[in-house]
Amino acid sequence: MKIWMVLAIVVASLSLYACRSSNPIQRADNVNIDAFMGDWYVIGHIPTFIEKDAYNPLETYQRGQENKVNTTFSFNKDSFAGERKTYRPTGFIQPESNAYWKMQFLWPFKSEFIISYVDDAYEHTIIGRSKRDYLWIMARQPHISEDQYQQLVERAVKLGYSREDIIKTPQQSLEIQKTK
Repeated sequence: MKIWMVLAIVVASLSLYACRSSNPIQRADNVNIDAFMGDWYVIGHIPTFIEKDAYNPLETYQRGQENKVNTTFSFNKDSFAGERKTYRPTGFIQPESNAYWKMQFLWPFKSEFIISYVDDAYEHTIIGRSKRDYLWIMARQPHISEDQYQQLVERAVKLGYSREDIIKTPQQSLEIQKTK
């Protein structure tokens, strides 16, 4: 009987240890979902494997049914003239916070997507994950000042990201993008 009790405690302990998560990342307060919708240019990031060598990355959000967000992520692969890649994941706003979403690229898998910061004018945002493995610094325009960019990078560092891992993304001006 004792062996079963010890075994049960060990199994329960290992299960709890395996299920632990990283320190949760800070969430933005009171995100207005309607104000958040629209185009966001990726200015800097810690890229996923599909975003490596992305040029002109753009994330577009549109309200879907209930707590769903229809997302379009597009970019040019390898250069400004490269093939335009487009992905359409679905965001699921979680009940506990408008800043906490689950993003689904492939059914049935969903990954954490947290709005960690958005300014009052909804012009700049930082999206992160508790694992600190991916990051997106985004703006409503394809270019921001170097000072503004460094301020956003500093915010990301305070969230627990490594400054050295954050890559500035290549973005062309809107005028050049519109002529293509």
